[in-house]
Amino acid sequence: MTIDTTRLTAGDSTDASQRDTELTLAKNILQIEADAVSALIDRIDDSFLSAVDLISVCQGRVIATGMGKSGIIARKLAATLSSTGTAAYFVHPAEALHGDLGAIQTTDIVVSVSQSGETPELVRLLEMTRRLGVKTIALTGTPNSTLGANGDIALDCGVQTEACPLNLAPSASTTAALALGDSLALVLAHRNGFKEADFAHLHPGGILGKRLLRVDRLMHTGADIPTVPSTALFPEVIKTISAAGFGMTCVQGTDDLLLGIVTDGDIRRCLAATTTFEDKTAHDVMTQRPHNVKPGTLAIDALNLMEKNRITSLPVTGDDGKLYGILHLHDLWRTELF
Repeated sequence: MTIDTTRLTAGDSTDASQRDTELTLAKNILQIEADAVSALIDRIDDSFLSAVDLISVCQGRVIATGMGKSGIIARKLAATLSSTGTAAYFVHPAEALHGDLGAIQTTDIVVSVSQSGETPELVRLLEMTRRLGVKTIALTGTPNSTLGANGDIALDCGVQTEACPLNLAPSASTTAALALGDSLALVLAHRNGFKEADFAHLHPGGILGKRLLRVDRLMHTGADIPTVPSTALFPEVIKTISAAGFGMTCVQGTDDLLLGIVTDGDIRRCLAATTTFEDKTAHDVMTQRPHNVKPGTLAIDALNLMEKNRITSLPVTGDDGKLYGILHLHDLWRTELF
């Protein structure tokens, strides 16, 4: 498809005026939506914390529900809760009333998203869930509505006007509900002590998963770790470094403790400093207290450490100082962390 740009030239005053109007409209829409989110800040009160309290002790799952555009926001809320450690599902309210009500258990909590608070399917679903004894949280723009007044907790995400020039299409209202849902999910994650390692466990695929891989998933272990005792003579040290292909070897003491490392650079410095090196031992030439990481270190943090210090291999040690593995820069490159 070819677009005729001749009518879009600055020489056409009518089109230029229209473009200016549309740019102004776009900025106004963004401002209205930004204001809608900003207005929520002053409404974060004990009701919000009560919602966090209620979900944090939930023995079942969070069931997010809504119709139309609000249903899309409810799906996003369920997805964000699930990805941050709170079991959550989306249930379509109309389908729940036509056979899927069994998806909601008495131990669950229902979060209903509705700007008006009078969505017929949600009101009817509220009647059913109250019979089951299921607690309900309403994310609504009308706290004194049927949903807001008859649920257990109402969170106000109302807006003065939609960003739609006709004040009809859900826009500012859905943005506000989305932001409030994110706030609820992320405060819950904080309450539950959700950490980077937990996030990595729930996101094993894609770029996020690669960035949150732990070192113990990538390190070389067992016989693949180049090691020599501190008493190893210079020729043995060179032989071990050459055979392993890591450009270094670890120097171990008793009980697998890491005493230091010998790198290609250590070898060169030793050769430059003396002509009698055959009687030198690993202890004589090793770098003591080398950079190292723990098995639970995130791969991206290990990569940053290696790049910052211009090193290509890292020993992996435990809190007890024992050697558990070796990590090479190529192992991190293969995970596409950069």
